[in-house]
Amino acid sequence: MLGLFSKKTSSLLGIDISSTSVKLLELSRSGNRYRVEAYAVEPLPANAVVEKNIVELEGVGNALTRVLVKARSNTRTVALAVAGSAVITKTIEMDAGLSDDEMENQLKVEADQYIPYPLEEVAIDFEVQGPSVRNPERVEVLLAACRKENVEVREAALTLAGLEARVVDVEAYALERAFSLLTPQMASGDVPLTVAVVDIGATMTTLSVLHDGRIIYTREQLFGGRQLTEEIQRRYGLSVEEAGLAKKQGGLPDDYVAEVLQPFKDAVVQQVSRSLQFFFAAGQYNDVDYIMLAGGTASIAGLDHLIQQRLGTPTLVANPFADMALSNKVNAGALASDAPALMIACGLALRSFD
Repeated sequence: MLGLFSKKTSSLLGIDISSTSVKLLELSRSGNRYRVEAYAVEPLPANAVVEKNIVELEGVGNALTRVLVKARSNTRTVALAVAGSAVITKTIEMDAGLSDDEMENQLKVEADQYIPYPLEEVAIDFEVQGPSVRNPERVEVLLAACRKENVEVREAALTLAGLEARVVDVEAYALERAFSLLTPQMASGDVPLTVAVVDIGATMTTLSVLHDGRIIYTREQLFGGRQLTEEIQRRYGLSVEEAGLAKKQGGLPDDYVAEVLQPFKDAVVQQVSRSLQFFFAAGQYNDVDYIMLAGGTASIAGLDHLIQQRLGTPTLVANPFADMALSNKVNAGALASDAPALMIACGLALRSFD
């Protein structure tokens, strides 16, 4: 079984392998307050990960080794995630009286009804959600399946860095878990909120709409911060590394803000608006209570205000660490800057406390 829903007690590193970087986060908990014990972000070689698939195993393994050194953590067990697009989930009904082992055996026999791949190529897990609404003698069971190669290539990359995968999660569930830390930042008046989390990565923008803390809609589109990096490169004759650094640290010519940054911010607003229109067209919602910006691009100064002004929806930048204590080896400024990009790593690190 895959381990998506497994319980464990030891401390885990949450490691998010994205298309451009490896992000590591370790949390501890005292009472009901979390503390960031370690964190680090390490860039990946170009095209080592393409559309969330690991292409260059050694490049990812080396980045994992470096991120571990940078974070100065002694923990070697890991929670990591596969992309939602790689996972098939289905809710099915089963007899309430079955033990976990009996359910597992029955699912192995019946799984080919639900999964369009040969079963020997698939990793499967399940979690009982609760009693069936229609029949009290049955329970609803969430079945999750993913091609074994998606899990095995991630485990192989971890092994190269001396790490061991204890939990393999799904990015969407990790996001949901981290989102629970953001709800105190939004005024709800005890009414369930509908929140659009817009994760703007390097190449992909993912809209996840959550209602009452649960994801009800997800949509990916090819658009991301790399477009800004490439425009900086083109305009000022810089390498990818120089452009990426200048984007973060500044020092570009005076025309940068008006000629390069503002048009990119306008393009982001357009993408967010378009994603929301697709969501509204798909179902019973025609509004969201909040927009929450995540991903590296969310850190661009003033982007949240621009979106709020243009779309008329309260907009915040995701920071799951706002109420957390920090260990003395964590740089508070760097963590605050990276916070929007650490949502999935945070959701994975929270698996330590299941």
